[in-house]
Amino acid sequence: MKFKQDYFEQLVGFYSQVNPQGLSNPHWLAWSDDAAKLLDNAAPSESLLQQLSGNQAMPGASYYAQVYSGHQFGGYTPRLGDGRSIILGEASGPQGHWDVALKGGGLTPYSRQGDGRAVMRSAVREFLISEALHHIHVPTTRALAVIGSDLPVWRESQEQAAITVRLARSHIRFGHFEYFSHSPEGSKAKLQQLVDFTLTQHYPTLTCDSQGYELWFNQVVADTAKMIAHWQAVGFAHGVMNTDNMSILGDSFDFGPFAFLDTFNEDFICNHSDPEGRYAFGQQPGVGLWNLQRLAQALVPLIESDVLISALNRYQQHLIDHYLTLMRAKLGLTVESASPEQDEFDLALMGEFTMMLQQSQLDYTNSFRQFSYLDPTQSRSELADDFIDRPRFDAWWQQFQQRLGKVKDVEAWQQQRSAINPKYILRNYLAQEAIIAVEEGNNQPLQQLHQLLTQPFAEQPEFAHYAQRPPQWGQGLIMSCSS
Repeated sequence: MKFKQDYFEQLVGFYSQVNPQGLSNPHWLAWSDDAAKLLDNAAPSESLLQQLSGNQAMPGASYYAQVYSGHQFGGYTPRLGDGRSIILGEASGPQGHWDVALKGGGLTPYSRQGDGRAVMRSAVREFLISEALHHIHVPTTRALAVIGSDLPVWRESQEQAAITVRLARSHIRFGHFEYFSHSPEGSKAKLQQLVDFTLTQHYPTLTCDSQGYELWFNQVVADTAKMIAHWQAVGFAHGVMNTDNMSILGDSFDFGPFAFLDTFNEDFICNHSDPEGRYAFGQQPGVGLWNLQRLAQALVPLIESDVLISALNRYQQHLIDHYLTLMRAKLGLTVESASPEQDEFDLALMGEFTMMLQQSQLDYTNSFRQFSYLDPTQSRSELADDFIDRPRFDAWWQQFQQRLGKVKDVEAWQQQRSAINPKYILRNYLAQEAIIAVEEGNNQPLQQLHQLLTQPFAEQPEFAHYAQRPPQWGQGLIMSCSS
């Protein structure tokens, strides 16, 4: 790997330099060839294994942990930082530069009461979800590999330490700006330095002045809304939407107790540390705006309040526009001329369908996948048998057909739905089965699941059982933050 060190060299004082603590007996658990393409097709050699496990120095790497703060479950924590993630630098690749980080690389000055380690189950889950989201076209950080070891660590019981090798377009979070705006170590000059660096690195067409700052914040609002619209459209619950887990570039970031919906439920909670449901699935759009408001507060020294408020006021429309685009594609609806009335009708149509899914306790992903097989020209749909309230569905189907209009080529319409509605998602029970196998020394289920998720829209009939609803033990699994 060839590294740049722009963050390390230009933002002295925004991080602490720290060496990773190596893993004993490191071994590859899984590797992403697709993510490796981002780094000029890096290959999983023995020397790279030792470097990425922290046992040998990586040529050109700087090794540092960033400092930031954040709002966690609504309360402000003034000093957080990378407690178990160590960044090597920005690696060059055909699509630009990617931060390479060792998540689980050992103690840093920001580990607080932790040990700086990631347990194997959390490392495996982060690897799988990073790649799974990418392949269903959700903006996300990536994962190059997950490395196992025989190093014991303690959580509720003794477990094994592991490292996820994370790739990110940037590791800058909302919490960075909060820290350099609100902390005693911060100042307007440092805040401006961070904003200027962000614009220079990631928004090169924008100028580092009041006009550029305004355009930039508007883009952050739009990108955040787009990311959350994707989450809602695919049925993904992040679980810990603290401001320190929000990427400034609108990429899904910092995965813990995440889950895809199985049975559709607006109030679904995937994090057992969130009993009141602050980050429940249906709350995510509102939390996205709340987090952007906290970012706006941090930027008041640089950007006029009325400019920030104006950008925030566009968030809801950005979210609705992106959500409508995604959901119309899932249902095969087209728009010749957009209008508020059309948007309102379509949102009501989509909302009624998801309410019927919840009433009938149907699987979200599988229900939308059924549109790949049904004939939308038939007056009665084979989907109707899945719903408890058959008359309610029949009424919806008639509305849907009227909105859909004439379909000239049913087969082509079905193929388009197959390319948009995935058959395979990372269900929590599938991840858990792979983790149990890895704990028993068998990596094959993990590697097979990973490969399956790189082609989520393909039928892959030999793996059709992966698309089934969870068994009873795997329904509604709720994870902890250490997951």
